[in-house]
Amino acid sequence: MSAQPSPRPNGFSEATGEICYDLPSAYIPHPATGLLHLPRFLGKIRKHLSGQLPKSYQRNFCKGFDRFLCLHLGVDPEQVIQCVKEAQNETDLDARLLKLFPADLRVHVWNRELVQKGMSEMGREALNDAKRKMGALDRTDVLSFADMIDFDEGRIL
Repeated sequence: MSAQPSPRPNGFSEATGEICYDLPSAYIPHPATGLLHLPRFLGKIRKHLSGQLPKSYQRNFCKGFDRFLCLHLGVDPEQVIQCVKEAQNETDLDARLLKLFPADLRVHVWNRELVQKGMSEMGREALNDAKRKMGALDRTDVLSFADMIDFDEGRIL
């Protein structure tokens, strides 16, 4: 099973303490589009559809980075969920997503925005608040919210 009790009880997944260690990092690009976070969103959708998305992830499902990505693409998260639900395989899913998404994905704009979330003045305050709640305020290697996710899920030790 991929969800386990969190070694960090006050982490991002504080609702149940479960962490999905098998979800991809937000830094992993989608093979067909190059969009960061999309493989992670698709992974969460698959877990949601199979009833395996822990409560700790349901709070931000289709919110946060998921919502920001969909806003960037001009689509509703429910449309992406429908693509995953109807796709017969990964090739079919890629084709459905490419049909749904705009022709100009502005990958460079989205990818830059994602990696910098938490680096503005207001973002640093929110990030430091999250780090404080996780007992990680001393972590100088956690610079963005994508880093915070990787830290919470054990990819940054």
